[in-house]
Amino acid sequence: MSNQGGYVGAIAGSGFDITFYGVRGSTPCHGADVARYGGNTSCVTVDVPGHPPIMFDLGTGARYFGETMGTEVPFEGICLLSHLHWDHIQGLPFFTPVLRPGGRLHLHAPSQEDGSSVEEVVSRMLCPPLFPVRVDDLPGDLVFYEHGDEDFEIGDVQVMSRLIPHLGNTLGFRLSSGGATVAYLSDHQQPGIDVYEATDNARELCQGADLLIHDAQYTRPEFHQKSYWGHCTIEYAVWLALECDVRTLALYHHDPLHDDDQLDRLVAEANTRVGCGLTVIGAREGLTLHLGK
Repeated sequence: MSNQGGYVGAIAGSGFDITFYGVRGSTPCHGADVARYGGNTSCVTVDVPGHPPIMFDLGTGARYFGETMGTEVPFEGICLLSHLHWDHIQGLPFFTPVLRPGGRLHLHAPSQEDGSSVEEVVSRMLCPPLFPVRVDDLPGDLVFYEHGDEDFEIGDVQVMSRLIPHLGNTLGFRLSSGGATVAYLSDHQQPGIDVYEATDNARELCQGADLLIHDAQYTRPEFHQKSYWGHCTIEYAVWLALECDVRTLALYHHDPLHDDDQLDRLVAEANTRVGCGLTVIGAREGLTLHLGK
């Protein structure tokens, strides 16, 4: 759909708050060694004054976000789904707002290469024998939208969706509101070992963003072994942020094998490669960043 301006409660805002609820890639992990950064898979929320909640992805972190939602009024929210790999949707059947009658979640996702609808793909994933509850059994409603390279609106939030390299159709998103901009490229294929190039779509998403949340799953040695798995190195994420004049880069989609101490080292090393004008942080569960006034 070209314009989603009909969402309830959409009024002009002044920037937004970004909160991380899940920051891991591939699979959830647990233990004392990952307690500081967290072990849930991809889920980030965007809180815009006067708007329904906006989410990036529905990994296991979505369960924890759902638990913060009150029950006084029926839930209505939006999820911008980067792609349909399991680690990005496995929180859906545990997202409590759609486990209550009257809840409604608008799911915006990439159109599929094989012609299947997004609703069909999600329904195939959430059904026996893979899962005991079907999508149609959820008490709340899911409303599906399919996108490619498009611009649309959620209230007065401008949304840019662009296809980016990964495995299967994958979207990156860029949100702008109240003079603030966040770009989200959770899974992004580096073109090759020590190859630093980016598609026009990726550059358009990232250019001048206040905050770039970007795939940073692998170290260089790891990428040598997994260069075709659809992800990138921390060095590539830093290079893209510098190329596109980003203000803050949040390293994201952490490998489940990277413990807290290693992530501390990787973030510190990344900051040694940048000069003034770019700050590099490690995304961690519970972190909230304010953008705009």
